[in-house]
Amino acid sequence: QVTLVESGGGLVQAGNSLRLSCKAAGAFTSSTMGWFRQAPRKEREFVAAINWTYENTYYSDAAKGRFTISREDPKNTVSLQMNNLKPEDTAIYYCGLTPGYGSRRPADFGSWGQGTQVTVFS
Repeated sequence: QVTLVESGGGLVQAGNSLRLSCKAAGAFTSSTMGWFRQAPRKEREFVAAINWTYENTYYSDAAKGRFTISREDPKNTVSLQMNNLKPEDTAIYYCGLTPGYGSRRPADFGSWGQGTQVTVFS
């Protein structure tokens, strides 16, 4: 069984950066790790994902060009570098795993961590 732990959130002014980390503990066979976010009174939405073996990545339109997802092996950690943050990026950020590749649906991911809060003020 795998456990995911997110970290790195915080309170930042718009235009600044944060680096989130998602550390996996335990054995897992899922091939893709993804970052999602959920703002108050909104549904969880896809941000970025990376294939664990080949490190192929894909992003939401909101993240493209500002966020970068990367794998840190053998630390079993996936990072999300977020630059030029905007107030609309404010949310709880979660990581999850899926056996496939290419999905952007939260329902296709599992083993969710507890999340890390990102708050961006203008």
